[in-house]
Amino acid sequence: MPFHPDQLLLYAVTDRAWTGRQTLLEQLEAALQGGVTLVQLREKDLDPAAFLAEALEVKALCHRYHVPLILNDQVDLALACGADGVHVGSEDLPVAHIRRRAGPDFIIGATAKTIQQAQAAQAAGANYLGVGAVFPSPTKPGAQRLTPEELGVICASVSIPAVAIGGIGPSNLAQLKGSGAAGIAVVSSLFGAEDIQAAAQALARQARQVLFPHPIP
Repeated sequence: MPFHPDQLLLYAVTDRAWTGRQTLLEQLEAALQGGVTLVQLREKDLDPAAFLAEALEVKALCHRYHVPLILNDQVDLALACGADGVHVGSEDLPVAHIRRRAGPDFIIGATAKTIQQAQAAQAAGANYLGVGAVFPSPTKPGAQRLTPEELGVICASVSIPAVAIGGIGPSNLAQLKGSGAAGIAVVSSLFGAEDIQAAAQALARQARQVLFPHPIP
C-alpha cells in the first residue's frame, strides 16, 4: 500500500495490556471504524509463529479498511506476512539495510529523539519519523522526554513527515499546535477508552484541528 503523510494523522499502536473485554482484533476493528489511519502491530512476547499468524489476520483487517499495517521491529515477519512496513528504533536493524532488502515501496518508520537521528534516518531512506516521548507515557515510563518545542525543531530539520508519540490524549494534544507534526501515535488514549470507536473519532477530529488548523480550501 503506497505511503502518504496523511496516513500518520491517527496512528494506532497496539498493546495487549488493554485487551480483556475485547480481543485485539475487536479493539482494532473499532479503532478502524473510528478513523485510525495507520496501525502498528507491536508484540514483545509472542513467539514468531504466533506473531505471524496474528499479523496475517491483522493485515487482512487493516486492508479491508484501506489502512496500512506496519510491524514493530520485526522485519522478517513483516516481509513474511506481506505487511506494508516496519517501525524501528535506534537499536534495531539500520534503516539503510531494511531499505536495500525490502525495496522502495516498503514503509519504514524510524524513531528519532535528536536532529542528528532524524537527519540520519531520512538520509538512510526512512519514510517517516516517530518523535517523542512528548508527554509522560504509561506504556514507556522511562522514555526520554522531548518538549513540544523540541518536537518542532526536529520536524523542521527534515523533509519527511513525523508523528508525535508518548502520552498523547485529549487533554494535552493542543500543546502540539504549531509543532509541524503530521499526526499522533496513540496507545492508551485509544485502546484504554471505554468506547474505542468514539475515542478514535474524537482523537482524529482533534488532531486535524490542532495540527492542521488552516486547511487548504
